Amino acid sequence: MDIEQHANHRVVLLPGSVLPAGPAYGALIAALGSGVEVLAKDLEVYAAPSPPPDYSLDTEIDGVLRETDARGWKTFHLVGYSGGGASALAFAAKHPERLESLALLEPAWAGNWGWSEAHRALWQRYRELDGLSPDEFMAQFVRLGVRPGVTAGLPTGGGEQPPWMALRPAGIRAFVRTFETYDLDRDSLARFRRPVYIALGALSNPDDYGEIAERLSTVFPDFRLEVFAGRHHFDPPHRVEPERVAASLRALWDRARTPVQGSRSVG
Repeated sequence: MDIEQHANHRVVLLPGSVLPAGPAYGALIAALGSGVEVLAKDLEVYAAPSPPPDYSLDTEIDGVLRETDARGWKTFHLVGYSGGGASALAFAAKHPERLESLALLEPAWAGNWGWSEAHRALWQRYRELDGLSPDEFMAQFVRLGVRPGVTAGLPTGGGEQPPWMALRPAGIRAFVRTFETYDLDRDSLARFRRPVYIALGALSNPDDYGEIAERLSTVFPDFRLEVFAGRHHFDPPHRVEPERVAASLRALWDRARTPVQGSRSVG
């Protein structure tokens, strides 16, 4: 590999609503190797012991702007997984001029337009989790994210939990609430001319993450979907197959230097 070809990439990595950025992306950062300046940024929803009362995806956008401005990054690549993927989409809609590329690793949400009946029914089930105890909430939340019958690779809980785990049910609920009301501008996303990559686990719930990927494929002019056999939302490619994901991101970043308009592919 020509190291000079890949020098000086700046990338922001936004994690999902469970693992913090460090453990979520440690393997991927190692696989990316040299020539990449990485900001693995924790979500703003967990910046305090409880989510801000006025929390929305704009809170996450403001956090990305604050951290990248502090580093003097005028443009950068943005990678987001799950709740971080939804935040990355919102960022792309509002600040496309800051992005060189957009990579979405099973975004948890992608706007309130174009939903199928199956997707609507699934989101009603997510809403119904709200009154459950924290342990039952997390157990049911995990089951909804995968194809029926999938058990391999699911987080089982039990035993001593890290201190940050206690914040997760409230953070996930805050995401669900903002998804209900947030106005993700489809037209703005359709005008986004930088390359977009989506990673999808073949064992993730097709009525959730599969539908989101399909919907977004009709929005972005320069779009690539990569499907990972045997992977799902809680056994994600960037943690389990980091070398493959790193290679895909490198290819995305190379394409950002010579974008081809109207490019669409599925792998």
